[in-house]
Amino acid sequence: MSIEVKICGLTDEESMDVAIEAGADYLGLVFFAKSPRFITPDHAAELTQFIEGIGLVGLFVDPEDGFLDEVLSHVRLDLLQFHGSESPERLDAIRREFAVPVMKALSVESAADLATAEIFAPVVDRLLFDAKPPQGSDLPGGNAVSFDWTILSGFKTSVPWMLAGGLTPANVAEAIRISGAKAVDVSSGVESAPGVKDAQKIAAFIKAAKGD
Repeated sequence: MSIEVKICGLTDEESMDVAIEAGADYLGLVFFAKSPRFITPDHAAELTQFIEGIGLVGLFVDPEDGFLDEVLSHVRLDLLQFHGSESPERLDAIRREFAVPVMKALSVESAADLATAEIFAPVVDRLLFDAKPPQGSDLPGGNAVSFDWTILSGFKTSVPWMLAGGLTPANVAEAIRISGAKAVDVSSGVESAPGVKDAQKIAAFIKAAKGD
């Protein structure tokens, strides 16, 4: 079975074209102002207006309904990704209100953290396991930090899940092998500087993840 790949934090046309050409399954847009990968709804609309046949994912951190409404009025999103302190009740409400599939990112440091997955699984369409942010970081993800992938080995939950956190073209194949992930998500691991995507790294990551 082919591994699904999400390239997150895209902010320019060239990087999006490279990701599509290389076989990405999802393109991620970050709607979180503190991120170096932040994109406005207007800019996102420009970049995605001609994109078809590939999943578009919007990343949010504790957004209000008004902001979700604004983004969704500009951009066709196939999945809403939440990286904040959203509760299961909040995500259930968003999913019903906006009728768009929802993915919740969970911070993982030890096997005990996986218990949270069962709390969110009934109200989301996907889960994403990411490393806990370093102390003092303003960013809930995209910190180039990984966690012990062995804790996911053999893990089962009722919804599909993605692996994120410190993945690079050099380690993604091993991360997939150890964790059993069927989908991976990368942002900083395919950049030359924070928020600046590297075309060669994007292509190399997708190739390594899919085993081509």
